[in-house]
Amino acid sequence: MIFKFTWRFFNRYSQIPHPLIRPFSDQSTPTAEPMFSQQSYMELSEKFYESMKECASLRSIPFARKLHAQLVFMGLESSIFLQNHLLHMYSNCGLTGDAYRVFGGIEFPNVYSWNTMINGFAESGQMREAEKVFEKMPERDTVSWNSMMSGYFRNGELEATVKVFVWMVQDCCCVPDQFSFSSVMKASGALGYLKLALQLHGFAVKFNFGKETYVENSVIDLYIKCGVMDSAQKVFFRTRNPSLFCWNSMIYGYSKHGSIKKALELFARMPGCDTVSWNTMISILSQHGFGTETLDTFYEMWNRGFRPNAMTYASVLSACASIYDLEWGAHLHARIVRIEPGLDVYVGCGLIDMYAKCGCLDSARRVFDGMTEHNAVSWTSLIRGVVLAGFQEEALVLFNQMREVPVVSDQFTLATILGVCLNQKDISVGELLHALTVKLGLDSAVPVANALVTMYARCGNIQKANHAFELMPIRDIISWTAMITAFSQAGDAEKARECFDKMPEKNVITWNSMLATYTQHGFWEEGLKVYIQMLREGVKLDWITIATSVSACADLAVLVLGNQILAQAEKLGFSSNISVANSVVTMYSRCGRIEEAQKMFNSIVVKNLVSWNAMMTGYAQNGQGRKVLDIFEKMLDVGNVPDHISYVSVLSGCSHSGLISEGQYYFHSMTKDHGISPTSEHYVCMVDLLGRAGLLEQAKNLVNQMPFKPNPAVWGALLAACRIHGDTKLAEFAVKNLLQLDAERSGSYCLLANIYSESGKLQAVTNVRKLMRDKGVRKNPGCSWIEVDNRVHVFTVDDTNHPQIKDVRTMLEDFTKKIKETKKKCQSDEIWQIS
Repeated sequence: MIFKFTWRFFNRYSQIPHPLIRPFSDQSTPTAEPMFSQQSYMELSEKFYESMKECASLRSIPFARKLHAQLVFMGLESSIFLQNHLLHMYSNCGLTGDAYRVFGGIEFPNVYSWNTMINGFAESGQMREAEKVFEKMPERDTVSWNSMMSGYFRNGELEATVKVFVWMVQDCCCVPDQFSFSSVMKASGALGYLKLALQLHGFAVKFNFGKETYVENSVIDLYIKCGVMDSAQKVFFRTRNPSLFCWNSMIYGYSKHGSIKKALELFARMPGCDTVSWNTMISILSQHGFGTETLDTFYEMWNRGFRPNAMTYASVLSACASIYDLEWGAHLHARIVRIEPGLDVYVGCGLIDMYAKCGCLDSARRVFDGMTEHNAVSWTSLIRGVVLAGFQEEALVLFNQMREVPVVSDQFTLATILGVCLNQKDISVGELLHALTVKLGLDSAVPVANALVTMYARCGNIQKANHAFELMPIRDIISWTAMITAFSQAGDAEKARECFDKMPEKNVITWNSMLATYTQHGFWEEGLKVYIQMLREGVKLDWITIATSVSACADLAVLVLGNQILAQAEKLGFSSNISVANSVVTMYSRCGRIEEAQKMFNSIVVKNLVSWNAMMTGYAQNGQGRKVLDIFEKMLDVGNVPDHISYVSVLSGCSHSGLISEGQYYFHSMTKDHGISPTSEHYVCMVDLLGRAGLLEQAKNLVNQMPFKPNPAVWGALLAACRIHGDTKLAEFAVKNLLQLDAERSGSYCLLANIYSESGKLQAVTNVRKLMRDKGVRKNPGCSWIEVDNRVHVFTVDDTNHPQIKDVRTMLEDFTKKIKETKKKCQSDEIWQIS
């Protein structure tokens, strides 16, 4: 076999004589030639050194072996200088076996030889072999120790890196240099050893390396990774001329620990930026949801002449997706096609994600089909987009195509595809996917296990969700939050609290989940206790915390605490948040402060549909039907399209204000003008409207004409109307249907008994009460509460436990007496006017 040699490699070394790089056949034996006929040993050594250095940088294995052969041919194989560089060349080419054979042939290896061999094994990941060489060294220098530390760090053996540094210090033969400190600081930062970090910093200062740029960079990076930004900040501001690395590290550190504002301020103060600086800032803004600001920063970066790379494009495309800016995303896509030589796989994934989230699945598919390389990330991006668009079956088809290619599914692919299982009918698909995760050995991966918990919870199988959670070897905050949400969806607030209390670590999302669990299931007081606990523990509140807490105050009608939370919202800058403002409108409305509700509503600059619905519901609850209709018409005028909740508010307002013709008009208008099919809630409002007006027969006919089976609320509305107008016959009919749907509902029996009582049918009242006893139905005691001096006082029927119950009863007796006196006075005045 003849070696094919590319002479272009040696063009820069044209002065090297032909014998130095002479090609030869493996079938022929090279003839001896005068070795030093034309050049001295020093000249030849220098040229061999240059050639081996170039070969090492190119990592060319054929050239490396060719040079070694020429070295032997020239009789220079015993030169320690060239042998050391031969070791370095083979190591860089990944030929550690060849390097070790050369090393074994060196008669008297020096420290450089040993260090080169250690570096070669370390760079190829063979740390055990490197250890053996290190242990055999007759003499070590600082580079020897640094090589071992660097090797351990690069191969992920962080604790071993620290141990080598400790042994180096204890050895006392070698003094650590700046590279020693850099290696051990990187390892300590990755491990998060704060105590060691402080010791290393002090140690570096003691050895007079504290002001070395390399060490300063490492110290700042070390403190950031250990989570002590104050210490990193002190070092940074004490540094006379911080390097770009320091500036970029501090910007990243501020963002990592939630100080986005400080990161922006520091970026603005930078004396000079590089591409890394811009990419860091763009990535930070994109990851923290500042979509518009991300696009502005990218535009400024471009105008200042910095060329974006794949990381830049990926961050900007993510920002476009987060704010659903299809126009910007498409413009950036065109720019990438025009400027870049090819479509990077990560940029391609970003484009797929952007188009999919903006609803352009066809464009996402075209980008996917145009990619030369498909990996798990690109498939996952496309599948995620299809899942988000609600096409579950299509997502499963894509997943099967991915497996047929085949592309191996990773944990993120499996977590994404599990998202297609949304309710109980999808449980069988979810179980099949669960079996696949087990088969692939990824069921215990945190993202997959979290997705399994969520999937089973959505499908209504809380036992399997809990089982998946219990089997997790490692749980993160998302795992615990998913389990709390699962218990909440199952209506088990007690279990959710148990899970919450067991959490080793909580964030604001977890606290919000617990707060929402209590609020959604009617445990408003417990929810507000969670809010107070958050304040005491110093949890950084967000707008979701405020909105949920204000909603709890609205349900409890506790205005004082609600105003305190609103003051906290203003202090934190959340008062202008539309969800918070909507909650405040609801709270004021339910507390009877409709004027304050209107003021808050007016202060909302850009009102959404929830804002309009909240204001209409408030007026409806306060019996101001005309105001509801005025608000509704204004909403239509500004271009908002009503939903079914809007019409519930309108019909409820008409019902409470006796606006019969208006109510009938809007009931028919909702289908005719907006294509909204009436739900049971709309029928309840209409039955109540007609019933209150005494149109009981029309109300009954409307119930009979319903396109679906009436629920208990519809029959309850008809029964309530029967009581108002004393129609016992229709009441009996309503109760009969009501009890077929809800036989345990005590209110229905009580309402019928009251109708009989008011009609003078005492025997019928007795019969109803006997029926309740026979069926074991017990009347739920009435309950009311009032807030006085920042304390909620709760009263139930026949309650004698309140400490001021005697004063309350005395006051009630006085009120009753005054009412009777007023009634007698009105009657006497009426008789006097008639006479």
